[in-house]
Amino acid sequence: MAAKDVPHGLWLIGIGPGDLGHMTERAKSIAKGCSKRYLEGYTAVLPKDQEELLEEVVGAWERLMRPSVEDPESLLEEARGESVALLVVGDPMQATTHIDLESRCMEEDVRFEVIPGMSATSLAVSLSGLQSYKFGRQVTLPYPYGEYLAVSPLEMIGNNRVNGLHTLVLLDLDPTGMGFDLPTPMSPRQAVSILERMAEKTREEVSGGSSLPDIRGWDGILLSDVGTSMQRVTSGTLDELSGMEGGFVHTLIIPSKMSDNEKDAFRRRKES
Repeated sequence: MAAKDVPHGLWLIGIGPGDLGHMTERAKSIAKGCSKRYLEGYTAVLPKDQEELLEEVVGAWERLMRPSVEDPESLLEEARGESVALLVVGDPMQATTHIDLESRCMEEDVRFEVIPGMSATSLAVSLSGLQSYKFGRQVTLPYPYGEYLAVSPLEMIGNNRVNGLHTLVLLDLDPTGMGFDLPTPMSPRQAVSILERMAEKTREEVSGGSSLPDIRGWDGILLSDVGTSMQRVTSGTLDELSGMEGGFVHTLIIPSKMSDNEKDAFRRRKES
């Protein structure tokens, strides 16, 4: 599609989870036809080898980090007079930041269009072998910031477990919480350690204290670099998964009560 054929406005384009081969033909066509292209660089990560291919697939692009997306005046000003593509790894409307962008465009009468993409979250559920209807609320596990350590993620995991629901846990990408620098994804070892610290803090805050849950004894499924050629899916206890080496971007699934079929799928994903 030629640039003259893509209407002015902001085009939020999902490019799939980590491999440009997942981009739809419409996504490629619209991105190529936009006057300007930006890769949103802080809510998700595109592998280096795919970044190097991106210009060949859609044309020249620049990177935008958190400040330019959350304070989008310059972006919206460009979109008033030309077609602007904001390329997002995965599916673009799964991040609150991008939903806010839609609101800003509506307020300022800037055309806003979404081209969906395959999401890493839906792919992770599919690859886990667990039943999708048995998943509860999704959780993001953040890095601690200074002395502050949120415990709500562990509480939500606990609520899901009590209700017989599996939990998809997205591991944080930014230890600073600022979104200025390129992402530094959380490792499995860091994730399990943070969950243990959350459990300890919860016990300290409960009057009279309580016994600590055996976090390391919980079953889990580690999904690394889903949607890429380096994809790996491994099941085990969280203690076992915490020692897994390699991979870059990781997601955890913490199952609740599993059916016989799910137990079989879990066993098949164990490292031999």
